[in-house]
Amino acid sequence: MQLHHHLNESPFSCSCCMDLLDPKKTRRDFLRLAGGIAGIGSLGMLIGPGTAFAASGKYDAMLLSCIDPRFQNPVNKRENDRGLGGKYSSFTIAGGSIGVVAPAFKAWHETFWQNLDASKGLHSINKVIVINHRDCGAAEIAYGKGAVATPAKETETHKAALLEFKKQLKVRQPTLTAELGLMSLDGKVESFS
Repeated sequence: MQLHHHLNESPFSCSCCMDLLDPKKTRRDFLRLAGGIAGIGSLGMLIGPGTAFAASGKYDAMLLSCIDPRFQNPVNKRENDRGLGGKYSSFTIAGGSIGVVAPAFKAWHETFWQNLDASKGLHSINKVIVINHRDCGAAEIAYGKGAVATPAKETETHKAALLEFKKQLKVRQPTLTAELGLMSLDGKVESFS
């Protein structure tokens, strides 16, 4: 049986994650899978009785970005223009790196790191590309209006979050590198790598 027919999914969906789209699977099943991938570190394993699960191959990176709809296309266009189209996995969370490191969003932190473990295990990534953006509501929620009151303060706030992300990445995933950027409303990216 082909999973995409069973789930009414397109045959072009990510084959490495198709079993998780089964309506009977829960968030706990996903987290169990992510933990298993990180612990086993192999490219193939069994998810359940008779269900083969294989990694979908080697990819260049994971892209961490914000949920803001204004930046979805510009961020993806940037990566496509750099020749990375179809060569990265993606994790989108409010604030990008802010959602992963800010104390205000502590409940979200482990979900990201577990997802990164899964991406590393499934996709053999070697770096994380992190794109935060200006005019970010999550930055204000996490750090207050004063942290984004001027362009200079906004830059300082994002730079601090991006560098904290890089520091945590080095501890949690020392073999991965980080590429850090802050996107402006016109799509230009200031690098902090």
